Amino acid sequence: MCGIAGIIHRDGPGGIGAEMTRMLQSMKHRGPDSSGYALYGPPSDLLVMRIKLADPNEARGFGWSERLERHRNEIEHRLAKIGAMVDVLHGDQEYAYRVTFRYNGDLKPLADYMEDVPGCEVLSLGHSLEIVKDLGDAQSVADRYRLAGFTGTHAIGHVRMATESDVDISGAHPYWAYPFSDIAVVHNGQLTNYHMWRRRLERSGHRFQSECDSEIIAVYLAQKMDGGLSLETAMKQSLDELDGVFTYLVVTADSLGVAKDEMAAKPLVLYESPELVALASEEVAIRAVIGHEIDTYDPYEREVLVWQL
Repeated sequence: MCGIAGIIHRDGPGGIGAEMTRMLQSMKHRGPDSSGYALYGPPSDLLVMRIKLADPNEARGFGWSERLERHRNEIEHRLAKIGAMVDVLHGDQEYAYRVTFRYNGDLKPLADYMEDVPGCEVLSLGHSLEIVKDLGDAQSVADRYRLAGFTGTHAIGHVRMATESDVDISGAHPYWAYPFSDIAVVHNGQLTNYHMWRRRLERSGHRFQSECDSEIIAVYLAQKMDGGLSLETAMKQSLDELDGVFTYLVVTADSLGVAKDEMAAKPLVLYESPELVALASEEVAIRAVIGHEIDTYDPYEREVLVWQL
């Protein structure tokens, strides 16, 4: 079933960490297995990398902490070796780290080099995007990663009910559009031509960390934009080239977009005001962040909408 949500502030940064938590927690019934956030803080000259060194449901037997410490040290060593100047490295959990650093090179070899460390997965990499995802409901994830004070301009989130893959962080949404900076996607539905697009994108040099079709959508859109298309045009092309029943939300460094397939079977409710735009699988999620009576509407079939900062 799953649930998706998005929010973008039009009048300056807001408390998107707390807002997205309230939106996702109100839809806990749609997906109690894992919760995930793609949060956009103020743009910075520094790169921000969110990285997973292991999955929390792995056996935590003898040597677990020592192994994670070796992997953490290896990450620092590799960043130094390629000339990255690390500003801050800290762990919200012993298996999940946030690194800020200066680096002027290509992101793809950087991400690939980090992921050569056993068990390591780069969850996000960019100048404002931070993807945080873990097992459990939104409130427990927000508490674990101290997201209540996260301030930024826009965000998307996802609550997941695992139906076709394991309950783990790799299967949780959102997905970063590897190796493109500051692009992420959540979606509700299923792509029926997933395998064709995965093979096509892999031949173009992309790697995938999961079997989730949301990851395909993220990389598909990012590659289209890298080829010169606007976000809106790339999304409109996706409605012709991606088959299935789906509604997805996409975020870039300065935009939030939504697209629904031609059947529009997957629910999404939209609220728009001069101050902000909020979208979610259920109206209850929007009401969790709007403290007054609201009017909402459902986007139509094959509708693409994009809001920019």
